Amino acid sequence: MPARFAVWLLLAILLAAGCRERQPLLPRVGDGDVILAFGDSLTYGTGAGAGESYPAILERITGRIVIGAGVPGEVTEDALRRLPGALDAHQPKVLLLCIGGNDMLRQVDESRIAANLRAMIELASARGVGVLLIGVPKPRLLGGSPAFYADLAEEFRLPYEGEIVRKLLYDNGTKSDMIHPNAEGYRLMAEAIAELLRDSGAL
Repeated sequence: MPARFAVWLLLAILLAAGCRERQPLLPRVGDGDVILAFGDSLTYGTGAGAGESYPAILERITGRIVIGAGVPGEVTEDALRRLPGALDAHQPKVLLLCIGGNDMLRQVDESRIAANLRAMIELASARGVGVLLIGVPKPRLLGGSPAFYADLAEEFRLPYEGEIVRKLLYDNGTKSDMIHPNAEGYRLMAEAIAELLRDSGAL
């Protein structure tokens, strides 16, 4: 009997843990809800034509309203000042946060970049907006996304895509220059984000 009880107890613990892992990380985005894609030139779609940015493609893939709010050349400090107005204007259900590359190009200290990202995540979370974080690789050969992206995702329990931009920029077929995807790259970026939105409960 004690052995049988121990087995049932173990099964109950594993089942409970599995249920917790399957809980959605993002709020459900309905047909009339807004997804706000916020960032710099990667969100704007630099390197591709009109209608070929990842937010535009993501809208077509998901059938949801996706607002592209990308400002080429923007650093996290300026983005932090801009974000409250964007949240007020669009009232999104989910925020796609993809920024930090320009800071790294300007050699801004990583602790400052992380602090600005943390403040943006906190601003959105305080308004009940779910956040999906997208990591940007370091601007150097074979540079992956800095660890602070994954650390913030873990701290705030955010869905995190830390590989797609790096993969696109190390493939000549999916980039327009050293730091921007082309139309095909943005399509793949949108598909990766759509999959993560589905896995996280938003779609």
